[in-house]
Amino acid sequence: MGEQPVRPLRYSINVTLDGCCDHQVGIADEESHRYWAAQLERADALLFGRVTYGMMEAAWRLPATGTWPQWMADWMIPFAQAIDGMKKYVVSGTLDQVDWNAELVQGDLGKAVQQLKQEPGKGLFVGGVTLPLALADLGLIDEYEFVVLPVLAGHGPTLFAGLSERLELRLVGRQEFRSGAVALRYQPS
Repeated sequence: MGEQPVRPLRYSINVTLDGCCDHQVGIADEESHRYWAAQLERADALLFGRVTYGMMEAAWRLPATGTWPQWMADWMIPFAQAIDGMKKYVVSGTLDQVDWNAELVQGDLGKAVQQLKQEPGKGLFVGGVTLPLALADLGLIDEYEFVVLPVLAGHGPTLFAGLSERLELRLVGRQEFRSGAVALRYQPS
């Protein structure tokens, strides 16, 4: 009897041509929102650090009224519904509790994430900046996905600042958008 396959951990983020990953730069358009909503179908859970969890909850949690906010365009709703309904794991040493279909992950990060990867399922998505850096250093990310936006931000933050050692990746997927953005998927070599 063979080993149970590992649930892959995929890191996904929007980034500008000059490497900026500030979520307010190069705001996602309808095409990229639809792309990300479809990509979420490749996972059954999300892994966030405290900051990304708070940011995502503020934007994509269905309000208690049961009605999406007026600022949200109709084409954003499938993405919002996907994020809102998914299981979430939140890595934090400072939070005492989480809700929004979430569970705290505390203690040894490597062991905790390995355990999540061993659970049955389609995959885990991780977002943000700080947590993915730690996971990359531990060699736990199975796929990196960057939607490169045709924008020069001229400032940071940038991805993987402080990575402990160089990581070689191989291209496994590419998709071009009408906007000029390009989705690039890589796996460690």
